[in-house]
Amino acid sequence: MPNITFGPDLVRALRQRTEAPLDVHLMICEPDRYIQTFAQAGADYLTVHPETCPHLHRTLAGIRQAGCKAGVALNPATSPHVLEYVWDQVDLVLLMSVNPGFGGQQFIDSTLTKLKVLAERTNRLPGQVLLAIDGGVNAENSPALVEAGIDVLVAGSAIFRSQDPAAVIRTMKGTAL
Repeated sequence: MPNITFGPDLVRALRQRTEAPLDVHLMICEPDRYIQTFAQAGADYLTVHPETCPHLHRTLAGIRQAGCKAGVALNPATSPHVLEYVWDQVDLVLLMSVNPGFGGQQFIDSTLTKLKVLAERTNRLPGQVLLAIDGGVNAENSPALVEAGIDVLVAGSAIFRSQDPAAVIRTMKGTAL
């Protein structure tokens, strides 16, 4: 298996300790090769990047056949139109509000415009599609993100680099309520 930062062993260990939903972001090439492995490890959601899936519809169907909910991650320059013909296979859209690769980056403001477009689109769908955002998310910008329609805030550096991580989490949770 290639070097995967948080692999199936960690997912398996987490699953044994929590009933909370586990969303595994497969920011890897050839994610189809790992769907069954992560599903069996206990993932609830498997999120892939369309750039790594030559047949996005097939990949999303495979995720659902494995018993997981299917997510699509959109990099800052990836158009939401890539979802147009797969909405019936999507349970979650993860907006990357930084270019993936390392923590501590600044939030890319144009993501807010993309979020509003996606929130409007998902509100017209028959089922629920969660909108998540990852990258530069913090206590200062989370109110605007929630107001624009985000369902899930993913924060790393804002929490782990804080002097009081619990306070940051409380503040962000208060925003989401």
